[in-house]
Amino acid sequence: MGITMNDLTRDTLKQQCEVRKQAMPQQQIREITRRQFFSECGVGIGKIALASLLCGSKDVFAAGAAVQKPKGAAANPFAPRPPHFKARAKRVIYLFMPGAPSQLDLFDFKPDLVKFDGQPIPSDIVKNQRYAFIEKNAALMSSRYKFSRHGQSGAQLSEMLPHLAEVVDDIAIIKSMHTDQFNHAPAQIFTNSGSAQLGRPSMGSWVTYGLGSEANDLPAFVVLTSGDKGTSGGPANWGCGFLPTIYQGVNFRAKGDPILDVANPRGVDTKLQRESLDLIQQFNRQRLDTVGDPEIATRINSYELAYRMQTSAPELVDLSGETQATLDMYGAKPGESSFANNCLLARRLLERGVRFVNCYHSDWDHHSDVAGGLKAKCREIDQASAALIKDLKQRGLLEDTLVVWGGEFGRTPMVESNAALGRSMGRDHHPQAYTVWMAGGGVKAGQTIGATDDLGFHITQDPVHVHDLQATILHLLGIDHERLTYHYQGRNFRLTDVEGEIVQKILA
Repeated sequence: MGITMNDLTRDTLKQQCEVRKQAMPQQQIREITRRQFFSECGVGIGKIALASLLCGSKDVFAAGAAVQKPKGAAANPFAPRPPHFKARAKRVIYLFMPGAPSQLDLFDFKPDLVKFDGQPIPSDIVKNQRYAFIEKNAALMSSRYKFSRHGQSGAQLSEMLPHLAEVVDDIAIIKSMHTDQFNHAPAQIFTNSGSAQLGRPSMGSWVTYGLGSEANDLPAFVVLTSGDKGTSGGPANWGCGFLPTIYQGVNFRAKGDPILDVANPRGVDTKLQRESLDLIQQFNRQRLDTVGDPEIATRINSYELAYRMQTSAPELVDLSGETQATLDMYGAKPGESSFANNCLLARRLLERGVRFVNCYHSDWDHHSDVAGGLKAKCREIDQASAALIKDLKQRGLLEDTLVVWGGEFGRTPMVESNAALGRSMGRDHHPQAYTVWMAGGGVKAGQTIGATDDLGFHITQDPVHVHDLQATILHLLGIDHERLTYHYQGRNFRLTDVEGEIVQKILA
């Protein structure tokens, strides 16, 4: 186990730094025993500090470090690594909408729902499907919004997405997504990690494990959250699973310091901090050489990254340096917590070399008043989502940046009304069909892929499974999803498990 900053008091740090510089030769430091160190320093084992922070510091993995690395990886675990083949995209922003937006009210217009509104859904369509909150013969409900066609592509969008309509020719809409999971937490984790079980690496972790990062002063994989309720799947959505914890997603806070304890405590100046870190890192490297525990390398990485982030992070999250025109385009307001701010921050992260950014915006679970709920949520995300596409495009970043938008499943064409639960005019969970859209590097924009039946219940054309979407994202990054593996518990694991086909139609 390595040494943390909490293990050393300020006075002890001063004493030991002086000892390191004057009293003890290098070979003596290397030969010090655990018992001697504890007796001399008077310290105990503290908690891991900033263990999830990732880095790009030099000489992180000492000889003997027991960690799997992709072929050709350098000593620095986040040194950029070549893809399996030529990549169309270098980085990813995944705009994830926990709670599952209703595709029938936003993207997948069904005239037959208008025609048969209020009538029971035919039993031969539902068959043996069971639902948590509605009867299988519940009445059909049409969208309460108007749809119209936009752009040269003629894609149909709800009136709730006027800003997205302006960039509809820059995106590809997939109306034929489907998933294996029915409930929010497992479906969110499944979409993000390829498995409904806890403990599997998230997509961002897999990507940074495979490609490294171009960021030196920031984590390779950053998570931004907004919305009141958060994700049902929680941190498992961006966890590193059985991969070394250096590949864990780092959740930036919306206000104050982006990460706790990045700022120095009172009385600790830069000189003392640097000497303290040097001492701690020296002992940690000695321990790493001895036992080869990759988590010690993670700790070394964490401290060095935190040290560098003290300069880079405050400037990064300060949006006041953006032009007023840019702030107005996103609808962003410096100092606030919002999806708009996070979209703008995501662009700033990419410009600084961050490989993968997750933007989660929660509260799409409209079991009641789906029309009113979507009106509020679309007001929060429509302008910023479209602005992100425009901004990346005008900066020349869209051509090699992949943007993905979507939730964990869809919503039923049948209405959910339950007086006992206080619900009316809502929609239940629907894993059989839902919609996502993609834009950017390698995506053939201005098209709609897939289709559902006249009531929006079953997929009738070009079904795309969650594993297919994951395989396609990796493919656009130049990664063969069948070759990006990690050996654990006796077998090779991968993001797509034993499934996944690349969606050829979406490739430019």
